[in-house]
Amino acid sequence: MGTLIRSILVWLGIAVACVLPLNAQNGAKKDTHPFSVGERLQYEGKVSKVIQGIEVADLTFNVRKQPDSENLLINAEARSKGTLIKLFKFSFLQVFDSTIDGNDFKALRSVHHDVQKERVRDSEAVFDYKEQRVTYVETDPKDPNRPPRKIASKIDENTNDLISGLYSLRLLPLAIGKTFDLNVSDSGLVYEIPVKVTARERQKTIFGKVWCFRLEPDVFGPGRLIEKEGKMVIWVTDDARRIPVRGQIETFVKVDIRLKTATGLK
Repeated sequence: MGTLIRSILVWLGIAVACVLPLNAQNGAKKDTHPFSVGERLQYEGKVSKVIQGIEVADLTFNVRKQPDSENLLINAEARSKGTLIKLFKFSFLQVFDSTIDGNDFKALRSVHHDVQKERVRDSEAVFDYKEQRVTYVETDPKDPNRPPRKIASKIDENTNDLISGLYSLRLLPLAIGKTFDLNVSDSGLVYEIPVKVTARERQKTIFGKVWCFRLEPDVFGPGRLIEKEGKMVIWVTDDARRIPVRGQIETFVKVDIRLKTATGLK
């Protein structure tokens, strides 16, 4: 079950956090972004079945502006639901809050609240680009006497957290056959994730049937973000908005994640 949760969380981040440094390299400006503060995307995850999917999680993304600053605050939440709780007696809540430089989209700070059944962990990652280091601290709020877990890793200008690049994927010049790499910091460690644009396909979405690019991040396997075997696919609309409308995760089960509501669109 832990692998499934981690897979959903990685999708939650990568589906919308891919390669934000390319925007800065290409000179993208915030006034050209096809989104605005206040946009809200909500997804539903289901375990695929022959007749009907089994609901397992809701995923929500919100973009706000930091008061008295140009920085953005991005909140992402994954919450277990339905059959996962009833049949497996398992629940989880994952809440991410990322602070992002509003001008060049660098991740500045990432806060994570992790609840899995009775286990609770709080963590914070601070990105110091001058020192080229990300510092991660994890604590157990149920046991304040437990020493914090601390990890520090070297980063460069192209390093993100799982959520920091929300909406930045929309600015990329996607094309079939194109491959790009991104560096993602998770729990204080840094991973390189190759992402391939493998196809252009029509998908049934809340906007009707639309053309989408099919992206395949290589996140599973030895030395990868997720050590287990598996596969991940993300579909992003082939239009100016570049909205992630669907994701699919295959581990010991297959989970289908689809956009259910979208409000505040530019």
